[in-house]
Amino acid sequence: MKLVVKTKRCVMAKKKDRDTSNRGFASMDDEKQREIASKGGKAAHEKGTAHEFSHEEAVEAGRKGGKVAHERGTAHEFSHEEAVEAGRKGGETVSEDREHMSEIGRKGGKS
Repeated sequence: MKLVVKTKRCVMAKKKDRDTSNRGFASMDDEKQREIASKGGKAAHEKGTAHEFSHEEAVEAGRKGGKVAHERGTAHEFSHEEAVEAGRKGGETVSEDREHMSEIGRKGGKS
């Protein structure tokens, strides 16, 4: 059987390439697998047993995902307007944090 890696999960290649057995998770169509996996994820979060990513883990996962997307040519390429808008929104969010802005001001005055 041929496996295809697709966004952090291995899925079986086309249904026609799958075994003829109609038993088990692997024999289900992709939509049914996603439905079941989603229910499992929700249940794990409700139980408190789901993995919670630390900031460092999330940063690393995002970096790896972005790198792969760029290598494959599937990464979103921001237009100038989109980049300007993202920067504006980020600046607004940061400037709402008065403590952070005060710290920047204190450091700036000492330089």
